[in-house]
Amino acid sequence: MNRATKSGLAAEAHAKVMSKYSEDHAREALAWIKAVSGDDIKVDGDPDNFYEILKDGTLLCKVINTLKPGAIKKIQTSKMAFKCMENINAFVEGAKQCGVPPEETFQTVDLWEKQNLNSVVICIQSLGRKAGNFNQPTIGPKESEKNVRNFSEEQLRASEGIVNLQYGSNKGATQSGMSFGNTRHM
Repeated sequence: MNRATKSGLAAEAHAKVMSKYSEDHAREALAWIKAVSGDDIKVDGDPDNFYEILKDGTLLCKVINTLKPGAIKKIQTSKMAFKCMENINAFVEGAKQCGVPPEETFQTVDLWEKQNLNSVVICIQSLGRKAGNFNQPTIGPKESEKNVRNFSEEQLRASEGIVNLQYGSNKGATQSGMSFGNTRHM
């Protein structure tokens, strides 16, 4: 990472983003990756450890190929920046193919330049919830199921005759006793 240190507003914004990082969630994500990939990695939620394990993207690609064999055709083994970023991008695309919604993925620079490790954790957790669909261990809360409700036309029209209190009735409330803007009488 050859990025200039942030200062001023940029530093504050980055500090706020980094404050959302949870070592417990990162530890859980690494434990899940270890279980799925079979690799012997250090399961520690420390941001530096999390970054060092995942930064080249090879382990992430291995996880995708465990869930969906052959999804990532070529995992780059070179440590050159653009090759590592290619791996990270392949993981993100693979995660989307596994059902991770786009709003729960991350941008390559979030991991490669250590910009937003929390978004990486969120993506791995989301992928971990989908892993049950691929006969792999899961992490996090069980995903909710669709619960569609169908109302008849009669049921929908029944609500039209009801006047909700939010529609303007104030049940006799007044502004007496409010002193905003009034002069003080001592």
